Amino acid sequence: MQFLNFRLVALLAFIASSLFVVSCGPKEPVDNDPNGTAATVNGQVIKMEDVERAIKQQAQGQEASLSPLELASARLQVLQTLIQQEVMFQKAQKEGTVPTDEEITAEINKQKTQSGKSADQIDKEMKDAGMTDVALRDQVKKQLAIQKLVDKITGKIEPPKDAEIEAFYNGNKDAFVKKRGVKLAAIVIDPSNSGEGDTTIDEQSAVLRANDIIKRLQAGTDFTTLAQQYSEDQSKLQNGELGYISEDDMKQSFPEQLTTTLMNPQTDIGKIFTTRMQGKLYILKLQERVDHDEALTLDSPGVRQQVTDSLVNSRKQLLSASYQAIAMNEARVENYLAKKVVDNPNELSGARPAPPANAANSNQAGSVTTPTPAAENTNANAGVKPVANSNAATRPAATPAARPSVATPAKATPAGNANR
Repeated sequence: MQFLNFRLVALLAFIASSLFVVSCGPKEPVDNDPNGTAATVNGQVIKMEDVERAIKQQAQGQEASLSPLELASARLQVLQTLIQQEVMFQKAQKEGTVPTDEEITAEINKQKTQSGKSADQIDKEMKDAGMTDVALRDQVKKQLAIQKLVDKITGKIEPPKDAEIEAFYNGNKDAFVKKRGVKLAAIVIDPSNSGEGDTTIDEQSAVLRANDIIKRLQAGTDFTTLAQQYSEDQSKLQNGELGYISEDDMKQSFPEQLTTTLMNPQTDIGKIFTTRMQGKLYILKLQERVDHDEALTLDSPGVRQQVTDSLVNSRKQLLSASYQAIAMNEARVENYLAKKVVDNPNELSGARPAPPANAANSNQAGSVTTPTPAAENTNANAGVKPVANSNAATRPAATPAARPSVATPAKATPAGNANR
C-alpha cells in the first residue's frame, strides 16, 4: 500500500537540485534585457538573467526548440520558484540562519566531490549554464540558509509515542513485508563519457577495466574497496551497495537468466556476476537472498525506526509547507512577467521552431565500431567479460524493504547537475 506522503515544499526540492541566483538590480522591468526586472520580493529584485539561467539549466540546451508559448510558461514556473526561494531566504536572514563563508566553501567542496566529476567537467558545465563562482557561492549560501531555517522551525517536533507507532504499524501491516528477493552490491562501468566520475570513455576501455576488476576479485581484493575506487556510478558513495531488490523488481529490470540465477537456492551467497543494463557494465555481488516473503514486526531490525522516521518526516514536511505558505502570504511580491502575459495574452505563438535541415542525419556521422564483449558469464572464477545485452532495461531503484515512503531533500550538486 502507499503511505500518506506529505511532500516537502517544492522550494526545498528545487533549491536542493539546482543552482539559481537572486540578485540586486534595477527596480524597473525592462523587456529582453538580462538586467531587467522579472519580479520583486519585498523590494528585492529578481533579474531576467536569473530566470534565463534557470531555463537554460533545466532545458539542457533544448530551449531553442520550445515555442514562445512553452517558453513563457517555463519562465513563469521558474520565476515562481525563484520568488519562493527569495521569500524563504529573507526569512532565514531574519532568523539568523545564514551560513558563514567557511560553511559555504565546505559545502561547495562537498558537492563537487560527491558529483564524481573532474574540475574541468565542473568548470565546463558551470560555463555552459552561465554560472560564475560568485553566483555559485551566493546560491549555496541560500541553500544552506533555507535548510538551516527549516531545521530550526521543525526542531520543535517531538518523536511519536509508542502507542502511535504501534497504531501506525497495525494499520499498515501489508506494507511491512520483506518480499522474496536479493541484496546486491555493484561495480558499474560506463562505456560512455557521462561524467559520473568515470574514466572509461568507450566500449574498449570499459571492457578492459571490467576484466581487470574481475581479475582483482579473483585474486582476493575486497569488493567494497574496488567499488569505491572504480565504480562509475553514484552507488560508489554507498560502498557499491544497491540495497535489497525484490524478485518482482528484478523481473522488471534485470535480464531473465540473471534473475533466475540469483533466486536459485543453489547459487552461493558472495558469488560474482556480470551483466549489461542500460548500456552499462555491471559486476554484481550477491550479498543476501530471501527465498520466501517475510512478514516484519515492530521487533524486526529497523522497522520501529522506519515508522518513527516516517511519522516525524511527514510532520516536518507539513510544517515546512505551512511555514512557507504563511511567508508567501506576508511577502510583497510584484511579478512583472505574469503581468506581461495578462496584458498581452495573444502575442505568444504555440508553434515550435523548425529543426535544422541536417538534424535528421546528425546521428549518421562519425559512427564508431567498438568491440563486442563476450556472452554473459556468471562464474567469478572463469575469465569473466562484461555482457552485451541489448534488451536489458534500466537498473532498478534499490530501496529498503517495506520502508515507508518519505520525501526528503536531495543533496545539492554543482551547476549543470540539476537534472541528471
